[in-house]
Amino acid sequence: MKKTIAVIFGGRSPEYHVSLQSAAAVIRNINTEKYRVVMTGIDSLGNWHVFDGSPEEIEQDIWMNSPSLKPAVLSLDHEGTHCLLTFGEEGQDMIPIDAAFPVMHGAYGEDGRLQGALELAGIPVIGCGMMASALCMDKLLAHRIASSCGIPCAEGTCMNRYDENTRKAAEAIGYPLYVKPLRAGSSYGISRVCSSEELEEAVRNALRYDSAVIMEEEIRGFETGCAVIEKDGLFMGKADRIILQDAYYDYTEKYNPKNSEIQCPAPFDAELSERIRKTAEAVWNALGCAGFARIDLFVSEEGKIYFNEVNTIPGFTAHSRFPKMMEAAGISFPELIDLIIEERLKKEGETA
Repeated sequence: MKKTIAVIFGGRSPEYHVSLQSAAAVIRNINTEKYRVVMTGIDSLGNWHVFDGSPEEIEQDIWMNSPSLKPAVLSLDHEGTHCLLTFGEEGQDMIPIDAAFPVMHGAYGEDGRLQGALELAGIPVIGCGMMASALCMDKLLAHRIASSCGIPCAEGTCMNRYDENTRKAAEAIGYPLYVKPLRAGSSYGISRVCSSEELEEAVRNALRYDSAVIMEEEIRGFETGCAVIEKDGLFMGKADRIILQDAYYDYTEKYNPKNSEIQCPAPFDAELSERIRKTAEAVWNALGCAGFARIDLFVSEEGKIYFNEVNTIPGFTAHSRFPKMMEAAGISFPELIDLIIEERLKKEGETA
């Protein structure tokens, strides 16, 4: 019998449209011989719907116009049938769910809130659970935990306003530095600050995306990433390397690259590749990751590796690094999605 997988997309985050692109790609690559897919969309107001159209409608953000659309809610009855409840002209219906695959980026989808609701409902989550998702979303907490495990991180501090203390903290870190929202993804609200004159605007820009910001020292070198999945232990894709013409990898470059290049696989020697792999594994274990994640690192000009951040739901778009790193390691996109789902269902069977 086919297992039913709820692919959850959309949401209230500024990354709503990125989620649509990722979800469409995931849905196209799910093996429908093995799984029944329930496309579960959350609109920008936070309302849940079950959608029975095409991935193209999701990708083009016209899924809300579909006549197939039905309002839905998640049943939180942990001991009953783990399901979505839908409401239509013919009345209420119940869709049993074997596992949920959140394909949402940023707040309300990647920060542990959705994972917590699913865990409360007794529905297995494909990917990181509530605690790991919340920790990885908070850059300061993630860095503190990683540092306590001996993993180098950039020097940084957190604040929720611009004032004299902000200026003093920036001077202590030293320019240039980076100002980022504490809990946001896709490089929203990030600024490279080269002088005190630029600091206030950068802080105010970051506060548009979160109630707190983090200031970090600049690590001179380059950014690399490591795609990780659970597959008889941990399996890692080939590390990549971001080559920039501008100072940093911002939102525009992530989804419409013009001034950057991503080398995948990166031309690293065996020694550096192994150190990157070990650092990624250490970060994964320190933060309690599960299922899959992309772990981003910096390599300094001196060759020292620093932890940057974990993307617990990395992009699955045409330009996304995560599937490309896995493909470079010999795992195609359909195989990747199948492995991610299969591993979670296997784990659920072992604990049932």
